[in-house]
Amino acid sequence: MPFQSILDLGSPEQTRESVEQPLCLHDLNLDQLVGEVASRRARYDLAPFFHRPLTAVDAVRYRHEGLHDLEQQPLLAAVREFAERMNAWRDCLARIEKGYYAHQREALLLGAVRIYCHAVGDFAVRLATLELRSRAFCGLRDYLADHVRDPAFTELAAETRRVTKALARIRYTVHVKGGRVTVGTYEDEADYSAQIAGLFTKFSRADAKQVRMEVPSPAHMNHVEAQIIDRVELLHQEAFRALHRFCERHADHLDPVVGRFEREIQFYLGYLDYIEPLKAAGLPFCYPRVSARSKQIEVEGGFDVVLAAKRSSERSPVVANNLRLSGPERIFVVTGPNNGGKTTFARMVGQLHYLGSLGLPVPGASARLLLPDRVFTHFEREEDIATLRGKLEDELVRVREILEQATGSSLIVMNESFSSTTLSDALFLGREVIGRITERDCLAVYVTFVDELASLSDATASMVATVSPEDPSVRTFHVVRQPANGLAYAAAVAEKYGLTYEAVRRRAAV
Repeated sequence: MPFQSILDLGSPEQTRESVEQPLCLHDLNLDQLVGEVASRRARYDLAPFFHRPLTAVDAVRYRHEGLHDLEQQPLLAAVREFAERMNAWRDCLARIEKGYYAHQREALLLGAVRIYCHAVGDFAVRLATLELRSRAFCGLRDYLADHVRDPAFTELAAETRRVTKALARIRYTVHVKGGRVTVGTYEDEADYSAQIAGLFTKFSRADAKQVRMEVPSPAHMNHVEAQIIDRVELLHQEAFRALHRFCERHADHLDPVVGRFEREIQFYLGYLDYIEPLKAAGLPFCYPRVSARSKQIEVEGGFDVVLAAKRSSERSPVVANNLRLSGPERIFVVTGPNNGGKTTFARMVGQLHYLGSLGLPVPGASARLLLPDRVFTHFEREEDIATLRGKLEDELVRVREILEQATGSSLIVMNESFSSTTLSDALFLGREVIGRITERDCLAVYVTFVDELASLSDATASMVATVSPEDPSVRTFHVVRQPANGLAYAAAVAEKYGLTYEAVRRRAAV
């Protein structure tokens, strides 16, 4: 199949975009990551790429190969230079839309085409000199090599040079007397700009302090300049006719494949720029081994990437955790004290699988993950008066919707579900939900204060948020694999009703 995309192998299903944000992104805090990456590159509309996870293992490998190539500094430098040039090209196009005078719009279009031809031509030459391994970049290299040799492109570049040179050879004079401006042909008159510069030379001082100032060019041509150019056109009609013909023929000069690559590469660059400060801080990222069938999950040194970005900016430490499912195990049941890292752990698992399904590096030293068909989340929400449902009823409705849609290839992340009800009801509902997840053979994370759920069957793996052995009130934020300790619910009840040791001690001291 001929090269079409740096992100996808090219089938219609893969290249179709979705602008609707998956519901799980908000619960996993990945909407914050997407928002930050997309806002930094607003003109490229990158959010749809994050909203379209892949479902084929080879599609994930295709992206991994491309990103491995992109990690090589020569290619990354070439790609960034190309992206900067194309950004300048887009700036020119944006100014055309705001231009009031026809001559200004035509000059900007000529300049935009000149930038475009140089960007594409030079990038093709750079790619030809690099050692590339990925199907994506090898395909792009071969496509550009053919594209810049195509007569359509070579003629576009040649015509751009001819028109530019013809306009650059134009010389004219402007005579200003009172309110009258006369434009005439240039006949070797003196260069008054040089004379004026020479006049002020005598005021210069060798020891004078030098001050550099950026003098911005006017964004728009004024009416006097426009009328001057109108008169210049009358003196040099052939050069301006060539410019008019050029603009009529080449208003749509962007090659569709080049345009697609220019936008798609921003998806990679945006994510790489997001995680670069985290890598500089020593946090690891890896390319996960993904499988559409195996549910043997293993991660070393995983962490919540969005929380890490916040803590890294505050120069606070980030706690990493390991996790593993083997054999018949399918469900992490996470217990432990409040504010001990249980929700962060659940988000981490969801983030790992979602980012993995985008074909991106994931937070962790190593990872073996399922490639899920969907990621479902069930987090606490405020009551919505429009639904006329209470909190528990709303939770049950949302759980039912998830279970109706989930398949054996899905991941379900449930955080503190049914915490608004009694212990006996939470235990009953938890058993029912975990039983149905097990029947569907889904992967799941189930965060709960009910310790009994951690040992329901061979499908559950107990994870516990730990505290400091010296001081149980100090959370370590490490979530480790061990049997539930039986204290999670007691701690939750004590905290809810103000019966913790600290609360009782404060009251007794009054």
